[in-house]
Amino acid sequence: MTQTTTTTSSNTTFGPMTHNPPGADPQPALSFAGISMTFPDGTHALGDTSFQVHPGEFVTVVGPSGCGKSTLLRIASGLNRPTTGSVTVDRSSLGYVFQDATLLQWRNVLRNVELMAELEGIPKAERRRRALEAIELVGLSGVEDKYPKQLSGGMKMRVSLARSLVLNPNVFLFDEPFGAVDEITRERLNDEVIKLFQLNAFAGLFITHSISEAVFLSTRVLVMSARPGRIVDDFAVPFAYPRSPDLRFEPAFAELAGRVSHSLRGAHS
Repeated sequence: MTQTTTTTSSNTTFGPMTHNPPGADPQPALSFAGISMTFPDGTHALGDTSFQVHPGEFVTVVGPSGCGKSTLLRIASGLNRPTTGSVTVDRSSLGYVFQDATLLQWRNVLRNVELMAELEGIPKAERRRRALEAIELVGLSGVEDKYPKQLSGGMKMRVSLARSLVLNPNVFLFDEPFGAVDEITRERLNDEVIKLFQLNAFAGLFITHSISEAVFLSTRVLVMSARPGRIVDDFAVPFAYPRSPDLRFEPAFAELAGRVSHSLRGAHS
């Protein structure tokens, strides 16, 4: 296993992952240190952003449109390089769920879920076993032979989740994956993500515009400022897992969501 650290603008170093003894504070699975990002057209998307996500933490980022939330994920995955600062993450064990399910239309559900494992060179029998297990985890058993055009929006996102699960990622990136589905489907998908988080204890970084979704899913909610985006608030979420859908109607949930909303309104100014 390798750890990738991307620094300022040109260096990428590789070294061994460190493993902590039982009971020790874990090293962060994902760390941003002084990240800023200015695109070639002069857009200053991110400014001096630093935070960490540890194993077993689910961190959600909310912020105004265009503040650089998705850019953070692209930097973490290696799709973009930061202008300054560094990101440390094990990219050999990273899952990424995009805003769109990005399924291959000519592959059925099973073959779409197998795709990442196939690209990693995992033997056919093993990737088939992992794919079937992931399909069951996301509640799609029985539709393995269907094609994307036969699936609802929620089912497509479940396929996208399963596709990343086959690699057993230690770090899971979610780029507003449920923004295009209806509210009831979104809540059901939130329940699925929580179930997967409890089973796998990955380090999760989730982007959303929904404050309710952020509070329901997370162990922490970060609020970003308007562009150039910076972290302006960090809210611990005290509710134990598993989380009942009825949590959304509890006074303590509404109070925390209100505090996040107040911070977000200030971030727009």
